[in-house]
Amino acid sequence: MSRHDEIRRSYKALGDMGNIYDGIITRSTLLGKIMDGLIWGLDGELSAQWIEDALAPVPAGFSGRLLEVPVGTGVLTMPLYASLPESEITCLDNEAGMMANAKKRAVAMGLSNVAFVQGDVGALPFADESFDLVLSLNGFHAFPDKDAAFRETRRVLKPGGVFCGCFYIAGEYGRTDWFVRHMYVPKGFFTPPFETEESLTERLRELYAEVEVHSVRAEGIFRCVKGT
Repeated sequence: MSRHDEIRRSYKALGDMGNIYDGIITRSTLLGKIMDGLIWGLDGELSAQWIEDALAPVPAGFSGRLLEVPVGTGVLTMPLYASLPESEITCLDNEAGMMANAKKRAVAMGLSNVAFVQGDVGALPFADESFDLVLSLNGFHAFPDKDAAFRETRRVLKPGGVFCGCFYIAGEYGRTDWFVRHMYVPKGFFTPPFETEESLTERLRELYAEVEVHSVRAEGIFRCVKGT
């Protein structure tokens, strides 16, 4: 079973815990499929692809320390963490309501290796070089101080550690760009300025020894390795 199928099965199994956001991001509801196609230009295959690509840098059997920021509702990652019982996972989010849903998911799935911390990505409450892997899914396009977020996620990563994830990038899919400008920004869901694939690649190369960036429609997907 693919990771996307596991995520959708987990969403459906948790019943009322799933919300509108979860339904859209997992394409587990009719509304989710419509919104995913209308705004993001994604069908089932492309939706599965960006999720698989974004989570691929987390290796099977990972047993180190992982930081996820922001965790959101945990709908994309709790099924992954269930397959990594030897890892030590910390999930951080500044939004208490979103993180409460992630906590419920972890409890419902019986996860004992996941801790939750409320905090600001621009001032992470962790020591330097604390984590082997930092994962960020669909967060950077919302962070108001992106420079601080990039700086802090690198600071807490160990030398040789991996920074990976995804977020919205501009200039790849015009329909998404239109909705971001006219709906997501005015409502405060996303915060400009936004990266392009080229600018994101350049920024990450200034911070990391190895950088891989590609896009699936307007999802910019990245994997970086911190120099030793």
